[in-house]
Amino acid sequence: MIPGGPILVEGPVEVVLDDGATVTSDRFLVALCACRRSRAFPFCDTSHRRRVRTTPPDGETPA
Repeated sequence: MIPGGPILVEGPVEVVLDDGATVTSDRFLVALCACRRSRAFPFCDTSHRRRVRTTPPDGETPA
């Protein structure tokens, strides 16, 4: 797992959603969304990257 990012799984995969629906991917590596921001949920579309940081990273001072 990548903190704040997707869960990478070796494919192919079959995912059962909360409502019982099943989605599949035949790719050799699949990124599953862990933040629920993806429009392609349960697959990651990199929406987690658009998050606005509210505090500066460690060691930096606010501008």
